Amino acid sequence: MVCASILTATLAACGGGNPGACVGSNAVCHLVAATPATTATTAYTSPSQLALSSVAHQCVAPRPASAIDPYTQQSYGDVQGSLTTEKQWIRAFVNETYLWYQDVVDLDPALFIPGATVSYTEPSDNFASPMALGSNFDALNAYFNSQRSTLSTSSGKPRDQFHFTYRTDEWQALSSAANSVGFGMQVALPSSSPPRKAVVAYTESGSPASGGNVARGAQLISVNGVAIADGDSSALNEALFAPIAGKQYNFQVIDQGGAAPRNVTLTAGNVTSTPVQHASTLAAPYGNVGYIQFNDHIATAEGQLIAAVATLKAANGGKGIDDLVLDLRYNGGGLLDIASEMAYMIAGPGATANKNFETASCNDKNPFGITAGEGTPFHRATLGFSTTAGQALPQLGLGRVFVITGNGTCSASEAIMNGLKGLGIQVVQIGNTTCGKPDGFVPQDNCGVTYFTIQFKGVNQLGFGDYADGLIPAGSGATANNLPGCVVADDFSKPMGDITEARLAAALQYRRDGTCPAPASGYVKVAAARRDAVLGRSMLRENRFFLPRLGAPR
Repeated sequence: MVCASILTATLAACGGGNPGACVGSNAVCHLVAATPATTATTAYTSPSQLALSSVAHQCVAPRPASAIDPYTQQSYGDVQGSLTTEKQWIRAFVNETYLWYQDVVDLDPALFIPGATVSYTEPSDNFASPMALGSNFDALNAYFNSQRSTLSTSSGKPRDQFHFTYRTDEWQALSSAANSVGFGMQVALPSSSPPRKAVVAYTESGSPASGGNVARGAQLISVNGVAIADGDSSALNEALFAPIAGKQYNFQVIDQGGAAPRNVTLTAGNVTSTPVQHASTLAAPYGNVGYIQFNDHIATAEGQLIAAVATLKAANGGKGIDDLVLDLRYNGGGLLDIASEMAYMIAGPGATANKNFETASCNDKNPFGITAGEGTPFHRATLGFSTTAGQALPQLGLGRVFVITGNGTCSASEAIMNGLKGLGIQVVQIGNTTCGKPDGFVPQDNCGVTYFTIQFKGVNQLGFGDYADGLIPAGSGATANNLPGCVVADDFSKPMGDITEARLAAALQYRRDGTCPAPASGYVKVAAARRDAVLGRSMLRENRFFLPRLGAPR
């Protein structure tokens, strides 16, 4: 595996601290003043750096030899080690593969043990708060958190907002089968601090939320008697973003278009997400325009995207479509190979011949053995994520695409847009500025914890990848991250795919005459000009990556 072939938001509590939303955790983020480093940390001198391979899979609690890695179909190879050896592995992993390893400040790993309290820096805003370590996992997570760059971009945005861990079994369940515990509703937060507001962006078919007739646009008023507007953030974060499997939660909701609240009881359970929720031609008079709502670059998306494109290609008596609206407003990214497949299916074989979808650059240690000219191609055949590998992909052969985006459009989704721009395909952007993540990683397991650290930066065929501050619709700047299109607020009052929904309607208006709708007044105007509602979701859904089975640092 070569590098070139690779790749949450929560409610804020009342009170002081940084007013920004906390991103990337399903735990409560109660921001407090930063704590200074201890004398011991300041005086620490790092010993000689160990090689990654010399401390791999030496675990405080090794998995049995019978435990099989689903990606390699082999035993994990864990042996008895200690918390110390696991932290040594973290330091070696970051030092060898992290894109900005030179920025990392060595801290004494002996300080990160259960029972200790350490300074934990939130990646979304580089704001530090004390964290009590209650377990070995807490200690490993906090130490890994300390091993990242805390520098900022020219706009003041943290250079690295995506440096995190997951328990390996949870990561495997989500990446392979799209399974997670919840209600099957994506909660969006127009306001994440009091007075808070929470609405439903979409729901999953067959989920508890769907069974309770909770649909897009429903406003959540309270849960288990705790008011969304000003109630206890800990209780709300559990209910909205980290519910306990099998536990009942009593919601008070006001349905879209309704006036009076109603009560609905939902039981948290295992939910399988559907990454492609809508795929069809639009209602008259737009029958020659295709629409795809694509929410996640996960393994199951491969087959669903193929079916979606095949449906559009066969539309209108086999004549297909003239234009495509690709709705990525809630798509935070995922598998970069899925993004490459989708981009190929839009552009077709002629435009993509002998072109790279994305070329990656790693650190100067070149941990993945990259050589000049290597890159991720526009895949013309299935890779076998959820279909049989080697099947020719259907394609539309379009010269332009309308892409609906929001602040939660990240990483692999941005790569689709940037990859198509690299071919000269016109990308018209409708909605709001994307999150800005041209970087990615190969997740790496060690001792039952999977670590995510940025290892490469991607550029398109034209060599462009400088969009750390996002891709900007109707941008007035001279740089390539300014795209034609319109700034339009999310419209929770209409279903996805409805031609009167504000963002889709704007795409159709721009397609017709190259103009944008006049900004509305009140809340919609403010939201469009400033920021989308924050999506409550994990960092796993805001990144680009390749599965570990495709390679490892060497």
